[in-house]
Amino acid sequence: MVTRRSAGILLFRRTPDGPEVLLGHMGGPFWAHRDAGAWSVPKGEYGDDETPWDAARREFQEELGLPAPAGAPLSLGEVVQSGGKHVTVWAVEGDLDPADVMPGTFTMEWPRGSGRTAEFPELDRAAWFGLDAARAVIVQAQAAFLARLADQV
Repeated sequence: MVTRRSAGILLFRRTPDGPEVLLGHMGGPFWAHRDAGAWSVPKGEYGDDETPWDAARREFQEELGLPAPAGAPLSLGEVVQSGGKHVTVWAVEGDLDPADVMPGTFTMEWPRGSGRTAEFPELDRAAWFGLDAARAVIVQAQAAFLARLADQV
């Protein structure tokens, strides 16, 4: 069995009320009417031909349509999501306006079993969250990254 691996960058900024993180709401029809558990660190899969850090930077660009931030990365380690995917994340301090996000797209059969394909945004929106608010909406396994970030900043 091949281990699926994914890498991403958790953009954060410091505010008087504490750190905020930028999360993306997963695109596509499955997530359209969900909030809790439907937000994620901008990330994506990579293979043996790419380092996790290079993949994280590439995926940030692909998922948000904006260049990866230039700041110093803080390693937040790895988690294993419920589907078995291993996710490695770095935090980078920076700022951006979610209105500037121009997400990439993916194609899938929709409706399932119809034989028709449709194109959907990888992320249908992005937003800044304080750490407590982020814990309420992020993919469950990724909440560990929020705790690790809080320990480092």
